[in-house]
Amino acid sequence: MINIFWCDVAHELQWLPARETFVGVAAMSALKNRIESVLEEPACGKNQAKDAKDRKKGCAKPLTPGAAAGGCAFDGAKISLQPITDVAHLVHGPIACEGNSWDSRHALSSGPMLYRTGFTTDMNELDVIYGGEKKLFRAIREIIEKHNPPAIFVYQTCVAAMIGDDIEAVCKAAREKFGKPIIPINVPGFAGSKNLGAKLAGEALLDYVIGTEEPETTTPYDIAIIAEFNVAGDLWAAKPLLDRLGIRILANISGDARYHDIACAHRAKAAMMVCSKAMINVARKLEERYGIPYFEGSFYGISDTSEALRQIAKLLVQKGAPEELLARTEALIADEEARVWQRLQPYKERLKGKRVLLFTGGVKSWSVVSALQEVGMVITGTSMRKSTAEDRERVVEIMGTDAHMFDEMPPREMYRILKDSQADIMLSGGRSQFVALKAKTPWLDINQERHVAYAGYEGLLNLVQEIDRAIYNPIWAQVRKAAPWEGSND
Repeated sequence: MINIFWCDVAHELQWLPARETFVGVAAMSALKNRIESVLEEPACGKNQAKDAKDRKKGCAKPLTPGAAAGGCAFDGAKISLQPITDVAHLVHGPIACEGNSWDSRHALSSGPMLYRTGFTTDMNELDVIYGGEKKLFRAIREIIEKHNPPAIFVYQTCVAAMIGDDIEAVCKAAREKFGKPIIPINVPGFAGSKNLGAKLAGEALLDYVIGTEEPETTTPYDIAIIAEFNVAGDLWAAKPLLDRLGIRILANISGDARYHDIACAHRAKAAMMVCSKAMINVARKLEERYGIPYFEGSFYGISDTSEALRQIAKLLVQKGAPEELLARTEALIADEEARVWQRLQPYKERLKGKRVLLFTGGVKSWSVVSALQEVGMVITGTSMRKSTAEDRERVVEIMGTDAHMFDEMPPREMYRILKDSQADIMLSGGRSQFVALKAKTPWLDINQERHVAYAGYEGLLNLVQEIDRAIYNPIWAQVRKAAPWEGSND
């Protein structure tokens, strides 16, 4: 089967390179090889604990047909990269793919807003028959003419991949024609889970972006932060602390990021990994290729924020920063901890002993546990969905037992726990809020749909204030009362 595609450039039809093999075979083979390499991630402790056969399977999780919304590889890649704010994110597929993924996280921007514009080729039935490569090229040209972004990220989807559209070939042709970075993100949804998609997105940054540009200046205090998406402004809650120490975030991958910053990430002196489940491969390869040491940390809670600042300072000193940075870091920590504990004191008295059911996952499975325990709250259970072996170990270390950890909790069981008053409040994502509401239990959003930053010292204060408002809201006493007609003999 011969597939030759063309596009109208400069008002003339110009042929792009022909591919005289089955459409998309090379692209799909490359994708398969990339998936296998990602699934064998050597920096993943859980994966390396397996035998050779199981390690090759990686952590692939089969998708349930009809239940991939919010959980496919494409969605994971889009979540991971869309917070790059000055880039045009073009989805090559049916319009529903872009509609499902747009604004799925409240990743905020301090400047450019192009990332909030949804671009899609809106493939239809005719595109499935004749191919969508010509349409994709025209979409790239239109974006450049109307918006002229520093780069365009092109996302592969299931339909385009199954009919054999080679987005890498189209991106290469467009890159040569327009002289602008056109980055293929080859992550069709059927490739695997959301976490796999996040790692494939990281591989695209490593292949096409990181190391392609140079910063105007460098300092001994330059760092990269990996897998922090600035949900509700979390990054902005931590950045002032680093600014006071003179530490510069050279690149954040990817919340409130600019294309140029990520392209210069290879010049960082140290890196902090926020969510290893998402982009541990990026941290490892930055260390292997450019000698950038990294650690995994969290800005949730007082002790975790303080420890993250200490680790950043320690790595920077190891890479040549003056040793007085360590003393300045300790002085800042002492000042901030004293101030925040003073402001938290009234809430500690009101929240001491209150029971929390935490239904989240990943880094929050342990970082939020630590933060809540600091104010005297009791964790009745924490989910370990999307959590690594290291996450589990941290939970055991913090709680002293694994008795309150669970991998999955059916809505019926969740409802029973809340109805039996084994928890005074549930912290979770938006999809499980209705279970709490049905059980007439206070609920607070801890995941990506929230509008309040919980990172840093100020973030913990925000979290505690929100929990206090939810638990002591008078509406709960009212909804728990029996209706006037209940118990009546009429």
